[in-house]
Amino acid sequence: MNLRDLRYLVSLADHKHFGRAAAASFVSQPTLSTQLKKFEDELGMALVERNPRNVLLTEVGEAVVKRAKVILREADEIKAIARRAKDPESGTVRIGIFPTLAPYLLPHVVPGIVKRFPKLELILVEDKTEAILKKLHDGELDAGVLALPIHDDTLHAEFLFEETFVLALPKHHRLAKAKRVKLADLALESLLLLDDGHCLRDQALEVCAMTGAGEKPGFRATSLETLRHMVSANVGITLMPALSVHAPAPNSPGITLVPFSEPAPHRRIAMIWRRTSALTAFLHQLVPILKGIHPQLLKAPK
Repeated sequence: MNLRDLRYLVSLADHKHFGRAAAASFVSQPTLSTQLKKFEDELGMALVERNPRNVLLTEVGEAVVKRAKVILREADEIKAIARRAKDPESGTVRIGIFPTLAPYLLPHVVPGIVKRFPKLELILVEDKTEAILKKLHDGELDAGVLALPIHDDTLHAEFLFEETFVLALPKHHRLAKAKRVKLADLALESLLLLDDGHCLRDQALEVCAMTGAGEKPGFRATSLETLRHMVSANVGITLMPALSVHAPAPNSPGITLVPFSEPAPHRRIAMIWRRTSALTAFLHQLVPILKGIHPQLLKAPK
């Protein structure tokens, strides 16, 4: 048994196809298949059900894959320790960030990271919260920038900032001329929301629950930009995070942005990583840069 065999098995579990698993592992299909057969012979147990249509793992195979992911992650941590010992500020860091934050936060903070750590290879992965958490546990990511709360004792959370929400309205909406709106003003309103899996949807639903507002039926967006365009087209109203309405976000002439009266609804953003991570000391150095975003960008425009 070796790490290579474990990687082949995990790749097959991820792709459910020998050809795709081999391509992802940068080997030929016969090589991957032969090595996995030798692995099964070594264990004296079938790990994979082979049939013409698809590939399924046996019950034992599923258990081995689960353990293999832990072993491979720990092996990668050992390599990371060695790299950091040679040069603490070089190497690769893979950070996940969710779609309703990534395009609006990253332009403000990435230049600072690059300037502070010029030898660092920074890999940014945009994905939904659930997927980022899975990739963190599987060792595919080193950290995530996510909205709190995160209920997982195996992860460390370092609070970064609070970002307020702004009410986005069509120009002729009854609330468009207000200087500020109260949560109570949303009672009986129907809000345009994102599709399932987006944390912004969950946050907006919390606001709806507090105010008596509801979700506009018949439409769910897959991106914040779609919501922006739908409001501009007079389809409805929505909540937008403050960062998404400041430059370099696109200008939307058909939209009126109205701030909330205090206490305004908001979301709390944190940097998350595994408590066992070999990169913990280095990730702590990234936190002040991410925290360094100008406070005015986290509030409604004046």
